[in-house]
Amino acid sequence: MASHTPLAMIIVDPLSDSLIDANPAACHLLLLARDQTLTTPFSHRLSASLPLWVSFTDEVLTTGQGWSDDLVLLDSARQPRRVEVYGQRLQSESQLLLTLIDRNKAEQRRAKAELSRQHRQGEVGWQRVEQVFERIEKQNQLILSAAGEGIYGLDADGKTTFVNPAAERILGWSTEDMVGHDAHLMFHHTHADGSHFPVQQCPIHASFSDGQVHHVDDEVFWHKNGEAIPVEYTSTPIFEMGRLVGAVVLFRDIRERKRAEQQLRDALEEVESLKRRLELENQYLQEEIKAEVNHRNIVGNSPAVAKLTQQIAMVAPTSANVLISGESGTGKELIARAIHAGSTRSDRPLIRVNCAAIPRDLFESEFFGHVKGAFTGAVQDRPGRFELAHGGTLFLDEVGEIPLELQSKLLRVLQDQQFERVGDNRTREVDVRVIAATNRELKEMIDAGQFREDLYFRLNVFPIDSVPLRKRIEDVPLLARHFLHRACLKFNKPGVRIPPAQLDVLTRYPWPGNIRELENVIERQVIVTQDQRLSFDDLLLVEPLSRHTAFNETSHDSSELPDHLLTEQALCHQQRCNALKALKAANGKVSGAGGAAELLGMKPTTLTSRLQKWGIDPRQYRRRQRKSTSANDALD
Repeated sequence: MASHTPLAMIIVDPLSDSLIDANPAACHLLLLARDQTLTTPFSHRLSASLPLWVSFTDEVLTTGQGWSDDLVLLDSARQPRRVEVYGQRLQSESQLLLTLIDRNKAEQRRAKAELSRQHRQGEVGWQRVEQVFERIEKQNQLILSAAGEGIYGLDADGKTTFVNPAAERILGWSTEDMVGHDAHLMFHHTHADGSHFPVQQCPIHASFSDGQVHHVDDEVFWHKNGEAIPVEYTSTPIFEMGRLVGAVVLFRDIRERKRAEQQLRDALEEVESLKRRLELENQYLQEEIKAEVNHRNIVGNSPAVAKLTQQIAMVAPTSANVLISGESGTGKELIARAIHAGSTRSDRPLIRVNCAAIPRDLFESEFFGHVKGAFTGAVQDRPGRFELAHGGTLFLDEVGEIPLELQSKLLRVLQDQQFERVGDNRTREVDVRVIAATNRELKEMIDAGQFREDLYFRLNVFPIDSVPLRKRIEDVPLLARHFLHRACLKFNKPGVRIPPAQLDVLTRYPWPGNIRELENVIERQVIVTQDQRLSFDDLLLVEPLSRHTAFNETSHDSSELPDHLLTEQALCHQQRCNALKALKAANGKVSGAGGAAELLGMKPTTLTSRLQKWGIDPRQYRRRQRKSTSANDALD
C-alpha cells in the first residue's frame, strides 16, 4: 500500500471492525509500530466519534466513496487526532481505503500558505501575520479549556509550564499555584498507600530521559486538601529541533470508575455468596428428599400420640422455641419437621444440625459461618447454619452436646437474633425459629455445670415429650403396617404381609430401640422372607440372662445351654441383647477397663461395628451422676 506517499493511508474492514493495513505515514500519525499485530478493534480508536464513523462507512459502502472532517481518532497513546478522511470502497466490497489528513497540521499549512500568498501580494504587513498566529494560539487555548481531561505541561526540569481548567478543578491547585513549580513534589509525591514516591521512579519524568510515551492506568495525584485522587494518565515527550524540551501530561479522574468497579465487585461477591447459600440450601433439601420422611404423617392412635398431635397443632403456628425430649429412636426429628410444616415458615428450609457430630473446634464456624482467611483452610467465605436458616427453622438435634463455651454465643443469637461470622466484625441479623431435641436430662446437666440454665429456659419455651414406644405399645400394629408398606416399596417386594399372630409378638416385645428399632426389624424381615409372610418369633426366644451368664462366657457348660436349637436370627438377637446388657452394666462405656467390650471378651472395634449395624447409641445407656453443688457455685 503506497509506502512512499506522505499521505497517511489505511485499509479498514468496518464489518469485522478491524484495521487491515497501514502505510508508514499512517503508522507515524497513529503511533503504530510497523511490526505491530493489528488485533485491537478499530472502533476502540474512535472514542465519541463512533456514531459518525458508522454513518461515514455506511455512505462509502453504499456509494463507493465519501469524505468527512468530523472524525477524531485516538492514537496508540490515546491522544485525539482530528482528521479529514477520504474513503473509497475496494473491490472486496467490505474493505475501505481511507486517506487521513491531520487537520491541525493542515490548518497550519493553510495558514502559512495564506500568509505567504498575502505577503507576496503585498496585501498585509507583519502585524497581520502576528494576528494570524495569535488566532491560532487562541484556538489552541480554547481547545485546552474545553477538554474534560486534565492537561498540564512540564519543562525538562519538571517545572509546570501551563495548566488547563480541568486540571485546576481536579487537583484544587490554581494556575498561579502550579506554573513554575515542581509538579511531582506538589501532587505526585506519594503512593496511594502513603509510601514515598521517588521522582526517579516516576513514569512522567521517565519521558525526559527515554523520550517515550508512558501510560499509567491506576495511580494517584494528591488534591490540595490532601485527598488522594485515583487517576490514569499519559505522559508524552515534546521535542524541539530534535531536542527533548519537556512533556505534556493528560490525566483523567477515575474515582467514579473506581466506585463502579467496587460496586461491581461487591455485587459479584454478593451473587457468589447467594450462589453458595443456595447450593447449601439445595444440599439440605436434597437430603430431606432422600430421607423420604413424610413429616406430617405421625402414625398412631394412642392417647400419647393424640396429645402429641394436639401439642404440635398448638405450637406450630407460633414463633416459640420448642424443646423435644425423649429417648433415641422415638422420632424427635419427625416431630420437629411436623412443627415446621405447620408453621408460617414452611416455605423456607428446615436446617438440621446434629450437634453430636460436629468436632468441638468447628462448632462456631458451623453455626455462624466464617470469612476467608479466618483460620487455616478457610479459603472462601462460608455461611453458617443460622444464616442458611434465615426465615426458616433451625433444628438442633442432640442439643446437650453443644460445648459450654459456645452456649453463651448461642444464647445471644436466640435473644438478639444477631451474630458475627468467625473472623468478621460485621454484625448480621437473622430471623430463625429454633427447635431443639435431646435424649439427655438437661436439668441434671445444669446441676452438674455442663449446661447453661438461661439457655435451657430460652429453648424450653414449649416442651414436648417424645414418648418411648413401650409406653404406646398399642400403636405397634399401625406402625408395623406403615413400615411394612414403605419397606415393600423400597425393596420392591410387593405382597408381603404380617400375620395377626406375629403382630401380637411385636406388641409383647419391649422395644428398647423404640420406633427406629421397629423399622429396622421390619425392613430386615422383608429382606429375608421367602414366603411373603413375616415372622418375629425370634424376638421372644431369648429369655433374660443373669449377669453371670451374660458377661462370663467361660461359665457356660452344656447343661446351661437351651434344649432347642437357635436359628441364625435368634443367635444374632441373643448377641444384641447380650451387648445391651453389657452396655448397661458398663454405664455406656464401650472400650477400656470395665467397658462393655471387656465384659463380653471381644475387641472394642468389633463391638463398635456391631452397635453401629444395630443402630444402638452407647450414650443412651450412661447413668449421669449429680455433681456437688460446689461445681454449680463455681460456674455462677
